[in-house]
Amino acid sequence: MTLRILLVEDNPENRDMLSRRLLRRGHQVLFAGNGAEAVSMTHSERPDIVLMDLSLPIMDGWEATRRLKNDAATQAIPIIALTAHAMAGDRARAMEAGADDYDTKPVDLESLMGKIAALTGA
Repeated sequence: MTLRILLVEDNPENRDMLSRRLLRRGHQVLFAGNGAEAVSMTHSERPDIVLMDLSLPIMDGWEATRRLKNDAATQAIPIIALTAHAMAGDRARAMEAGADDYDTKPVDLESLMGKIAALTGA
């Protein structure tokens, strides 16, 4: 099953690496470079799932996740929070913001794909 995945990532190298791997799996990948774009694109594009970096410019991933999960129009879209700076408490903080799951970078693709499948039924 092809999924529409919104990849929210401001680092071009991380975005390129993960998007190529998702594309090879047959998914459509949309991009947002900051939290404000992520909120806007989630409304306009209606992705099947959002992969949300937490350290973003303009609006961080925690705030973008909160806004999406507090909006009836987008709250059902699953969000997996991603971070390269896994600090104690980041997982709990991401889940409190409304993330449906959490993963660290560098991404273990098999683990991430399992989480995506569990959240989307794909």
